[in-house]
Amino acid sequence: MSPKRPFRNPLKRLAGYFIQGLVILAPIVITVYALYWLFENVDSILRPYLNVQGLGFVLIISGVILVGWVSSSFLMGSILSLFDQWLERTPGVKLIYTSTRDFFEAFAGNKRKFNRSVLANVFGPDVWIIGFLTDEEMEKFEMGSDKVAVYVPQGYNFAGQLYILPREKVKKIDKISAGEAMKYAVTGGVVDLDSEHNHSS
Repeated sequence: MSPKRPFRNPLKRLAGYFIQGLVILAPIVITVYALYWLFENVDSILRPYLNVQGLGFVLIISGVILVGWVSSSFLMGSILSLFDQWLERTPGVKLIYTSTRDFFEAFAGNKRKFNRSVLANVFGPDVWIIGFLTDEEMEKFEMGSDKVAVYVPQGYNFAGQLYILPREKVKKIDKISAGEAMKYAVTGGVVDLDSEHNHSS
C-alpha cells in the first residue's frame, strides 16, 4: 500500500490556479507592454527637444494623420507622386524605399494584398494550410497562367513563406474575412472565431 500524499491535491489545485491566472494575465500584460513600448519609442523621438511626457507621441501621431489628410488632396497627391517616382529612381535608396512601401501597402494601402484568404494544398493531397493569394500572374517567372502565388504566415511569428502553386490547389475562403483568416493562421488555429462572431453580433 503506497503512502498517502496529503499535499498532492492542494498542490495540483495551486498549479491549476497558477495556470489559469497565467492564461488570464499573460495576454493583458503583453498587450499593455506592447502599447507601452510603442508609446515610449514614438514619444522618445521628440523627447530631446520637447521633454514633456506624452507630447512627442501626440505630435507624431497627429503629424502622421495630417500627412494622410493632406496627401488625399489632388495637388499634394501629385507632389507626393513625383517625390515617390524620384525615390524609385535613386540608386541605393530604391531597394529600401520600394520594399518598405510595398510591404505597408500590402497590409493597409490602396494595393492591399492580404485581403484574399485561401486554403492552399501544399504538402500532400489531404493537407491544407491557410494563406493569402497575392499574385495571379506568374508569366514573369515563365510558369504560365495556371500558377498563382500564395503567402502563408507562420504561427506566432511575423515571418511567412511564399508558395507558387497550381490554381486548382487553391480554394478561396468565403465564410470568414481576411483579417479573421490571418488571426486564425498566426495563432496556430487556437482563436475561437465562432465566439468572436457571437460577441460582435
